[in-house]
Amino acid sequence: MNNLYPLKFEPILKDKIWGGSRLRTVLNKSNASDKCGESWEISAVEGNISVVSNGFLAGNNLQELIEVYMGDLVGDKIYDQFGIEFPLLIKFIDANDSLSIQVHPDDEMARRRHNAYGKTEMWHIVEANEGAELISGFNKELTKEIYLDHLKNKTLREILNFEKVQAGDVFFMPAGRVHAIGPGILLAEIQQTSDVTYRIYDWDRVDDQGKSRELHTDMALDAIDFKHYNKYRTDYETELNFTTNLADCNYFTTGLVYFNQPVEKDYNFIDSFVIYMCLEGSFDFVSDQVKPMTIHAGESVLIPAVLKNVELIPDGTTRALEVYIR
Repeated sequence: MNNLYPLKFEPILKDKIWGGSRLRTVLNKSNASDKCGESWEISAVEGNISVVSNGFLAGNNLQELIEVYMGDLVGDKIYDQFGIEFPLLIKFIDANDSLSIQVHPDDEMARRRHNAYGKTEMWHIVEANEGAELISGFNKELTKEIYLDHLKNKTLREILNFEKVQAGDVFFMPAGRVHAIGPGILLAEIQQTSDVTYRIYDWDRVDDQGKSRELHTDMALDAIDFKHYNKYRTDYETELNFTTNLADCNYFTTGLVYFNQPVEKDYNFIDSFVIYMCLEGSFDFVSDQVKPMTIHAGESVLIPAVLKNVELIPDGTTRALEVYIR
């Protein structure tokens, strides 16, 4: 059997009423339109399964590869737990307008209601216009009754927590946290493989046919965490040529590799695939097991679990997210 190698995939581009042009102009997605809201970089969501774009496996989809390579591709423990379902969904999102306010159920609720996984996710801001804001959680402790009152009276803004953002900001979004991306924000999103979203409010928007999008008021009510938290943004400090931890949960571990000289990586301590999302610059991925590969800004690559000792060689100052399951 041929050796596995780092896999790139055809981006699955999604036009949205709130989409923009930055997936093309900043992240080099040449086929993206001026209303492109999302690029699904690595996906195993039904109907949106990523197809390999490089090497001898080009044309095969992610599930087919897991069937053949099993733990060699994803890691033995991950294969035992998820089978041929790839456990993460990796996206870039460009918001030119406000996204709907939404919430995701946790695993238990999603399993019970939809026979699906829940959705815990994180955002890393790639670029943001001055004054751009997003919504994460509430600005005070709430009850269901107070929340429903605000929803009915269209005064949700009064109880939501708005955060001004800039490039590099990180937000961890556990299942149950109400959230929305505001206009002028380009971000990387890492999440559980799940397309279960409860839309709470869509700013009274209508589409070309004058129809508003469906809301899920009742289903969302049981999923929402009404607690107030002191901090919604993740604090971290970067150090050149080191990997800084940004998020660490049962579903994924994400680090930021910020480097201008070669960085060696030893993955013998993890039984997992590794994903790199290149945010800025470019780097060569080098391992004595495979041919070198260049990864450019806007590209995501899946490193099979069998590749354990690798070197990342940057072309100038480079930033990349590193994602795996511990």
